[in-house]
Amino acid sequence: MSQINMSSVQLNESTEKFTSKLVSWIKYIIILIFVFFIFHNVIGLTKVSGNSMNPTFQDGGLILVNKIAKLYKEPKLGDVAIISQPDQGIDIVKRIIGVAGDVVKIQEGIVYVNNEPIPEVIALGKSTDLAEQTIPDGSVFVMGDNRTPGESLDSRDPSVGPISVNFIKGYVVYSLLPFHSIPKPLVLQ
Repeated sequence: MSQINMSSVQLNESTEKFTSKLVSWIKYIIILIFVFFIFHNVIGLTKVSGNSMNPTFQDGGLILVNKIAKLYKEPKLGDVAIISQPDQGIDIVKRIIGVAGDVVKIQEGIVYVNNEPIPEVIALGKSTDLAEQTIPDGSVFVMGDNRTPGESLDSRDPSVGPISVNFIKGYVVYSLLPFHSIPKPLVLQ
């Protein structure tokens, strides 16, 4: 084989190796972009901060959030949502207690929705009384599962009140740390 043919073969092999590496890197970058898109827009992980959702979630726990559900799912009594609080620059994790049109009140530590007591199978502590209020259109009434006064900044506080559904960033699917499912939406008797 001549000197020119040998150089041509080596050049082709070098080009093929470079092309193969380039294609591998492009595939890797596409996969990273896809994973980033999924975690940014479809699902997410959120670290729980504080005791407002005890006993359902512990401080420092890790939860899996379905972010895309906000596009097709109407909030329901008992859903656990991640809610943006832009004025405070934080996201909060709370349970939906009332939706638009519902009448919510708390009397002697018992939460009533439309004059029916809600089953408190997971709540911790007892809430202080709250006068009857009708939830406005496009809003939800949320509470932490820790109902002990002062443990949860939620819709019971006049500075928060009912929250616009536009601030719902997603719905909690699972607790990953510690691992357990989320109780299904509550059903009134």
